[in-house]
Amino acid sequence: MQKANNDELILALSKGRILEETAALLDAAGIALTEDPETSRKLIFPTQNPKVKVIIVRASDVPTYVQYGAADFGIAGKDVLQEHGGAGLYQPIDLNIAKCHLAVAVPKGYDYQNAVRKGARLRVATKYVQAAREHFAAKGVHVDLIKLYGSIELAPLVGLSEAIVDLVSTGNTLRANDLVEVEHIADISSRLVVNQAALKLKRDLLQPILDAFSKVAAG
Repeated sequence: MQKANNDELILALSKGRILEETAALLDAAGIALTEDPETSRKLIFPTQNPKVKVIIVRASDVPTYVQYGAADFGIAGKDVLQEHGGAGLYQPIDLNIAKCHLAVAVPKGYDYQNAVRKGARLRVATKYVQAAREHFAAKGVHVDLIKLYGSIELAPLVGLSEAIVDLVSTGNTLRANDLVEVEHIADISSRLVVNQAALKLKRDLLQPILDAFSKVAAG
């Protein structure tokens, strides 16, 4: 893919819940997708605005594409941004979409509070290593963190860990696997992130979109 020039904007999105809940924002800004990424193998999509294209990338990669200027702006969850670190990114708007929360969960019947009080080392499986490390460090709890990329709920069921740190939305997946939430870590929603150079060099193109997003997010 060629790097965006000063006459066009590239927006980085990921498939799934964020893409679905972004539809109203894109419509309001006049940059609705003209093709459905869920039914196409393409990775670059046109929008209603000929000067704006959308690239579909993995959720965890959105901040990286924006940071290095391969995309001018993007939409990413707070969880992803915390793991990334947010370097080189301007985060002007909490879009109030894709809401969920980050939590600690354990198998039903596991005495988590007692284990924490005793100061025993816990094995914790998670995709969100940075957030988990900060949470347990603040509590003075010693943990061995095991990074996984999917099916986090499986880890305690097969003895890989005593606990997990994962995103929770409805809680249905936890209940289906006999897991219970024992600690709330942070509320999560998706945010607009903007490349700092693009904000200066492409302000005329970007600002109307930022204003439209902000208006919708404010409700």
